[in-house]
Amino acid sequence: MEVRAKKSLGQHFLKDEGIASRIAESLVCGTPRVLEIGPGMGVLTKYLYHRPGVDFRAVELDTESVAYLHTHYTDLQVIEGDFLALDLATLFRDSFAVIGNFPYNISSQILFKVYDNRALIPEVVGMFQKEVAERVAAAPGSKAYGILSVLLSAFYDIEYLFTVPEHVFAPPPKVKSAVIRLRRNDVTSLECDESLFVKVVKTGFNQRRKTLRNALRPLSVPLEQLPADLLSLRAEQLSVADFVRLTQHVTEAL
Repeated sequence: MEVRAKKSLGQHFLKDEGIASRIAESLVCGTPRVLEIGPGMGVLTKYLYHRPGVDFRAVELDTESVAYLHTHYTDLQVIEGDFLALDLATLFRDSFAVIGNFPYNISSQILFKVYDNRALIPEVVGMFQKEVAERVAAAPGSKAYGILSVLLSAFYDIEYLFTVPEHVFAPPPKVKSAVIRLRRNDVTSLECDESLFVKVVKTGFNQRRKTLRNALRPLSVPLEQLPADLLSLRAEQLSVADFVRLTQHVTEAL
């Protein structure tokens, strides 16, 4: 059966029930609170709506989709608005999982917001452009490893679950998609200034082809006070622990 379900603010329609069901079933943490981002015409919603004991809500920006959801899921709480503009602390009384067939043009921004609200969000399951999914799930040393890889893996265990081919959409997009899962690990804080940690990571990757000795110059710190073994590497070669150590030294050097 074809599912004419709008991809939130996009031009492609997921038409494969099996893929939709598989995405929904990938949400495993068991939290009684779930927020779906960009449900469109309910391709995932139908598999989440009737879960017993779950406080399930959705946030949708498209007015046509909001009207559809109100008609077909009469007691579903639909928040009409932009997820990126929401104060997430006001949505539920406690932490909540996030799921969605995310709009690809803002998927990275969604993940940065998840990072900023990591104390509230124990799990994320989402469909992304394959390139973005690979970047988020990448390990140190990989060409795909980047800012989101570091920031998210500091607080989440990340799994690349499966690839979604183009033909399950109508019309087919020009890129493959993929589903990943993020689950909070046991880290509650880093052993460094966390705002500076973010700045160090972003600065290091802004010129990722250069060694950190050159890439970190915009920080205006005495490079001789930073670990020489790390300065000789490129950002993509550093683990989260390496970036924490580097941030500690930057703090001392400032």
